[in-house]
Amino acid sequence: MTDTSREPHPESAEDTPRHRARMAPDEADQRFLRRVVLLVLLAALVAALIRAGDLLILAFGSILGAIVIHAVAELYRTHFRLPTKPALVTSMATVLGVIGFLGWLFGVQFRTQVNQLVTALPALLDQLAAWARTSPVGAKLADAVEAAFAGSRVAQDAGGLVQGAGELVLNAIIVLIGALFFAADPKVYERGFLYLMPRRYRPAIEDALFDAGSILKLWLRAELILMTSMGVLVGVGLWLAGVPSAAALGLLTGLSEFIPYVGPIAAMVPALGLAATAGTSQVLWTLAVFAIVRLIQTNFVTPFVTARVVAIPPAMTVFAIIGIGYVFGIFGLFFSGALLTVIYSLTRSLYLREVLGEDIPRARHRTLLGPDHDIAGGEPERPADDPTPRDSR
Repeated sequence: MTDTSREPHPESAEDTPRHRARMAPDEADQRFLRRVVLLVLLAALVAALIRAGDLLILAFGSILGAIVIHAVAELYRTHFRLPTKPALVTSMATVLGVIGFLGWLFGVQFRTQVNQLVTALPALLDQLAAWARTSPVGAKLADAVEAAFAGSRVAQDAGGLVQGAGELVLNAIIVLIGALFFAADPKVYERGFLYLMPRRYRPAIEDALFDAGSILKLWLRAELILMTSMGVLVGVGLWLAGVPSAAALGLLTGLSEFIPYVGPIAAMVPALGLAATAGTSQVLWTLAVFAIVRLIQTNFVTPFVTARVVAIPPAMTVFAIIGIGYVFGIFGLFFSGALLTVIYSLTRSLYLREVLGEDIPRARHRTLLGPDHDIAGGEPERPADDPTPRDSR
């Protein structure tokens, strides 16, 4: 006789209730926890980027230099009908020649004037502060400037640069070498960056990157015009006012225009200091020269030049530049104008156009994502007889 009492009933496995995870989060809690984890990871990434701020600024400077090289190469291809490779090599040689020429001007041609300015700058600043403290308003202003500047990272970096100019030269060499490598084959780095992004976001990010590159080229052309006009006007005005080293001060002021608003104000300090050695009248004339040139630049030159580039409100520009300098130091301050332009462009492209759906035009470009994407639209190509609407794909 067969004992069937130990054989399981066919339905006993289904009737037995499974162990229930009573503390397992439900679907809503799981979504919330995923968002919290992503937020923590994003915060850690931002903190790491801030810690590596100096390296990121140098990399950004190299990218900016590569854009300059390609812009010059485009001029050679357009006006001199040079092929792509010879135009790129000629552009690199031109950029290196301009940098060498500026080094020759400051190191040889204006050597006496630069040495005089650097040697006398601390005493000139003290003399200028003492002259400002002769009035109650000037004393409060001088104290406020010293208090704001003393604890900032820009002040610490500036002090480090005065003590070790070798670090500045080394960083400039790193930026230059990086620019040459980026300019030699930029598509490798662009495509590699895009492949790090999720597949569905790549077309939008690619469009945004090309938008930023196009705006940066226009911004650099505008800055070149503004720097030239600023340097010439200030140099001629200081020469007419009888200020010593007018040519060197004009060149310094023109280069400082690369940092909008903040740069020319900083360049005015050594000009006022040298003018103070010649008398009070030269100080007043120097103030008048910078004020008149600033009025001309702000009301006539800048609106005409930047009308087709990007129009960022001046107050936003000033505070953004100060914030960038506070976070990234003096090197961030140097590239703050270009960095602000990139941030503005990415905000328009990624947020206003791609998130909010605003009608913002794209810069036309040839896609780097392969033959399944069109040139400017950033969406996959499809057969002509495909009736599926674009929105439903």
